[in-house]
Amino acid sequence: MPKHTKKTAASHTKKKVEPKKTNRIETVISVTRSGKGFLLVPDGDVVVFRENLGGALSGDLVEALITPRGKTKIGRVLKVLERKTNSFVGDIVKTPKGMMLRPDDGRVYFDFLIVGSSGAPEGHKAVLDILDWNTPTPQGNIRTVIGPAGNHEVEMQAIVLSKGFESGFPEAVLREAESLYERAWDEKEIKSRRDFRETLTFTIDPETAKDFDDAISYAPHPDGSMEIGIHIADVTYFVRPGTLIEKESYKRATSVYLVDRTVPMLPPQLSEDLCSLKPDVDRLAFSAIFTIKNNRVVSEWYGRTIIRSQKRFTYEQADTTLKDASLPLHTELNAVWKFASKLRTDRFEQGAIMFGSDEIKPLVDENGVVTGFKRSEYTESHQLIEELMLLANRSVATFVSKKLGAKSRLFVYRIHDVPNAEKLEELSVFLRAIGYQLENPNKATGRDINKLLKEVSGKTEERLIKTATIRSMAKAVYTTKNVGHYGLAFENYAHFTSPIRRYPDTMVHRMLAKILNGEKVTDDPAEQERRAVHASEREVSAAEAERASVKMKQVEYFANLIGKEREGVVSGVTEWGIYVSDNETAADGMVRLTTLTNDTYEYNPKKYAAVGSNPTNIIRLGDPVRFVVERADLEQHTLDFRLLI
Repeated sequence: MPKHTKKTAASHTKKKVEPKKTNRIETVISVTRSGKGFLLVPDGDVVVFRENLGGALSGDLVEALITPRGKTKIGRVLKVLERKTNSFVGDIVKTPKGMMLRPDDGRVYFDFLIVGSSGAPEGHKAVLDILDWNTPTPQGNIRTVIGPAGNHEVEMQAIVLSKGFESGFPEAVLREAESLYERAWDEKEIKSRRDFRETLTFTIDPETAKDFDDAISYAPHPDGSMEIGIHIADVTYFVRPGTLIEKESYKRATSVYLVDRTVPMLPPQLSEDLCSLKPDVDRLAFSAIFTIKNNRVVSEWYGRTIIRSQKRFTYEQADTTLKDASLPLHTELNAVWKFASKLRTDRFEQGAIMFGSDEIKPLVDENGVVTGFKRSEYTESHQLIEELMLLANRSVATFVSKKLGAKSRLFVYRIHDVPNAEKLEELSVFLRAIGYQLENPNKATGRDINKLLKEVSGKTEERLIKTATIRSMAKAVYTTKNVGHYGLAFENYAHFTSPIRRYPDTMVHRMLAKILNGEKVTDDPAEQERRAVHASEREVSAAEAERASVKMKQVEYFANLIGKEREGVVSGVTEWGIYVSDNETAADGMVRLTTLTNDTYEYNPKKYAAVGSNPTNIIRLGDPVRFVVERADLEQHTLDFRLLI
């Protein structure tokens, strides 16, 4: 995929400029699927209607005019100053104007004219590079033909490419990765490390996992204390600055998890072998070791180690072992869980927000056909791993912060800012409309939100309220400016525990290693921040790709259910219709107000409801409903439902 222009959307967003008296502003625009745009300005986003977008697309840097209209403001794009991207993925279609590319991204509200030979017939998916934005219809040529639209493999590749990732690795990168086997560790390297190969060590991961970032070791002491080690794959031993693998991993910045595959950040020689903490083989690790007494940390140690995992648990196996005293490692696993449980209780008391919940994901066969949906439960084994990883991440961040100084801009933190007061007020209004109350809506603490989440636990509207609450929060990002982590209630937090799949973790490993080695830190703060911003952007793109792959499979599943009755919950109400979330699949479908036959309904924004001419007929957010599947659009990946009322 093409490179982004020098200034990224995220970097521009951080440099928002207050509108001058002329009402002209330079900022980034966000465009929704409905064709409405929003200028990102400090005092509240300004709406731009479709006819005033001026050809601007989501993420572009624009010059715009802001005009007061009553109590609000509206915007008009005067000029696109910088495009976020110059390439697009979509379908080749035949039109009266000629062959065109119709983008998959629903936020792109026009097609592109293909110049020259496309090299593929109508109905194929392709990647197009823009040649000229300034013609009445922007023009481009086809760089890559992916294959026939509708084919599972083609559609998955299209999702990956559209978000700026590549499924495969360049040959030169693979050759460099292969050469690492010859340059693996020797006895001298082993002697330089703390040896945990004789200490009980195990991993807990999903059944389908191929890369094992983290392992846990456990050793009881005669005085009743115990030592718990959190061992993380030592990726930076292999991935050195200046190498091809380093450049490729930075470019990707994250692994991408689709419904049927992983697009890894590192080549498979590393992600699935040399760096993966597989059982019964020696592996290099970077570790955080904690001595625990009376379920409290009394000492800690950080450094490079060599380990040998003796057991690979799936989450399901770990849960069974925790409950069955006859199984091997029951006692040891329970000792670790007791400590992790105390960590969890302490976090809750300190105001950490406990969003942990079940996930529903499609299951696909070898041909990409959806065979059903699986609800992954958030069990004790998940919580055990989460708490230990949080402990390591927080402890490393605190250690480095003390060494560098709290105001240093050399270390990459994972921060989560306090929620915007306006967003919290919107959440509070929404909650009141469906019968709930958020205490202290202007300055809601984690304890206030936890109280709400406990109140809705197990109720029909639980998923809806959790989603709304998460959307009211600031986004967690990577940055060198530490403002703490609101959601976790941590003063210091960084990502240390997943360097196989996240680039910022490798940055954290390198900085920690320099400090432990007593080296002078000479990193450029501006470069560190630039890399942090890049990682945040890539994280967003990876999440979008994951959601797109799930949505595609949901729609394919529903294409075989036309006319079937289902159960769901009202997940959204707008002026044009009602959104319903299916209980089994978590798929959202639209019910247009015009299809409701028992009354004439209108949207009431104050009540977050559709209200009939007979006021007793009201459809609210969170209401359980029955519906019929009316339509599944395989091209736009949208669903239409009809309520049974």
